Amino acid sequence: MAGLRGLRSTVLWQPSLPEMYHKMPPGELAERIERRRAELGDRLVILGHHYQTDEVIRHADFTGDSLKLSQIAARLATERPADRPVKWVVFCGVHFMAESADMLTPPGVAVILPDLSAGCSMADMAQYDDTVAAWEEIHAALRAGGWNGRVVPITYVNSSAAIKAFVGEHGGACCTSSNAGAVFEWAMQGRHRGTEGRSHEGGDVKVLFLPDQHLGRNTAAAYGIDVESATCVYDPRRARKGEALGGATPEEVLRSDVILWAGHCSVHKLFRPEHCDAIRQQSERDRAEAAGAGRPAPEPYRIIVHPECCKEVVDKADLAGSTEFIIKTIREAAPGSRWAIGTEFHLVARLVREAAARGVSARVLSECQCLCTTMYRIDEPHLLWVLDNLAGMYSKDGSAKVVNQVSVHPEVRRLALLAIDRMLKLPGSGAVKRDMAAVD
Repeated sequence: MAGLRGLRSTVLWQPSLPEMYHKMPPGELAERIERRRAELGDRLVILGHHYQTDEVIRHADFTGDSLKLSQIAARLATERPADRPVKWVVFCGVHFMAESADMLTPPGVAVILPDLSAGCSMADMAQYDDTVAAWEEIHAALRAGGWNGRVVPITYVNSSAAIKAFVGEHGGACCTSSNAGAVFEWAMQGRHRGTEGRSHEGGDVKVLFLPDQHLGRNTAAAYGIDVESATCVYDPRRARKGEALGGATPEEVLRSDVILWAGHCSVHKLFRPEHCDAIRQQSERDRAEAAGAGRPAPEPYRIIVHPECCKEVVDKADLAGSTEFIIKTIREAAPGSRWAIGTEFHLVARLVREAAARGVSARVLSECQCLCTTMYRIDEPHLLWVLDNLAGMYSKDGSAKVVNQVSVHPEVRRLALLAIDRMLKLPGSGAVKRDMAAVD
């Protein structure tokens, strides 16, 4: 992987669209997208991440979280009949998701991101060069302290292909918010395999968890680790400024079972403990008001949040789990129940509408407009532009033109798939908190 030195995950340049796409009325945009979809037929699959706007989601063949959508794309690409092969997967998500889809689909399938500037701030917080430097520095500090165990890297799927490749090369695994508990247990028990092919079991183990410190901290706490005394944070920004060990001390690294990367989700970090407190207070006010009016007391709000929220929020919530877990919980909630949901705003808005039709009251945990702004760079104008190109509108001979294809280097793909495959081979998917039933 020495050839990857200097590689950085950056916002890619997206060419400007012809003006007509921006001037087109919404109704016409939607109609033309649907016409193109029908024209391109089974050769095309459109995937829509849960955080997309309703305007984009309505055009998706499948919706889900990032890994689920990539697995759907892979299944469709391999199961479709030879006379009706999938040729194009349009991923309405962000860049790391399109990378995962490209790695999981067979050669000959083009994965397309409608707007190349749709990145992920969390994924960008873990750069390849920074990770290599951290790995070397952490090991040097551990050796100097007399520690001779193993460091097992785990990366959240919300990371670049290069980071997944680094983790795969060094005997680690990917995880999702659904199965982080199972992957963490696998790592802590030392059941990993190095690139030389030898199995390693037992012995002293530390975990390096990238790039989301909050999912890492919540997972470690659920495993039973005292996160106050047995974790520390490596901050690559501080390391670039010359601070040793990214701001951690050698003593902290030695005593820590888990070294957390200083990354976070810009959406979920907006939820704060005081938002949970406000919801509890609202429940009390509603109960008092009902008693004063002689009405039956309403159900208290139950709080459900994503484990990318900080530990203080997760600790105050009733339930915490993946996006799929949140969706399933609200869809199965009993009529009359009330929920405050701590995740991305547009997904919550759809859940609120669905729940109301079943007599379930739901709201967002905080009105702070927790939006995934990079995700919204994918819109109907960019989607139509991609489809127009596939339909041959911009080629001289009317043949399909693939624009915005996301391709992962073969060696990066090979190593990254090691990390993904280690995750997928684990039985079950575990939990990140006592109440975090894993749902994929």
